Amino acid sequence: MLFQNILVPVDLSKQSTRAFKIALDISKKYSSKITVITCIEVYASYHLYYQSSTVSQQIKKQSKIIKTHFKELESFARKNGISLKFKILKSESVVEAIISFTKSKKHDLVVIGSHGRQGFDKLLLGSVANGVSQKANCPVMIVK
Repeated sequence: MLFQNILVPVDLSKQSTRAFKIALDISKKYSSKITVITCIEVYASYHLYYQSSTVSQQIKKQSKIIKTHFKELESFARKNGISLKFKILKSESVVEAIISFTKSKKHDLVVIGSHGRQGFDKLLLGSVANGVSQKANCPVMIVK
């Protein structure tokens, strides 16, 4: 089997949802397992400007939104007869969190949307898809 474990990072964007649907198609063909992850960015500098309770509240709020999105993806996968695993990561670097997770769980394909952030955020933070494609030790499919 060519692709046994597929990783799909999602960020609630249209591109990541498209990447997810393509991963489902690949999973059907190869009888692969799919893990869907998202990463909440947590910066150490938050603690200089905000109370830790404010940061915790933001993380809880983001986690709730993400879990709702995960339920939507799970429903879609169930209709296609595919089971999923979900994971929320917290990190200062989205790229490093994805790469670390890919290596630790021995994924053999990453299917990722071409871009989720737009405008200034994309310039400031860099391209996650580009960073993952350059650092991953497995094939990376970037979906537009």
